[in-house]
Amino acid sequence: MTTAVDDELWSAVGDPTRRRMLDLLLAAGDGTATTLSEQLPVTRQAVAKHLGVLDRVGLVHATPAGRERRYRVDEAQLARAVAQLSSVGAAWDARLRRIKRIAEAIQRTQDRHGIR
Repeated sequence: MTTAVDDELWSAVGDPTRRRMLDLLLAAGDGTATTLSEQLPVTRQAVAKHLGVLDRVGLVHATPAGRERRYRVDEAQLARAVAQLSSVGAAWDARLRRIKRIAEAIQRTQDRHGIR
């Protein structure tokens, strides 16, 4: 089974700060831009921008909480991202196995003909 790759989703999780934010949100259950900025080496404004990216691709959802918004990871969308990663990883593993077989066949042919 192949899973279609969502480039926007992959772009969102491709950033190390956003991956760290997802880890923090998963560990805490939820968080705000302020609480996340206290745990990351970036400003609250940068965290808010990153949360906006994650929200646009559906990886997090926000609910109003006073003057702030509380963000929670959408576990179904995260599972979709993981499935895509697994699918692409399996496809690359298959490609690498084919390349290895071709290289080994070339090596055997060269060995039989005394080519170095």
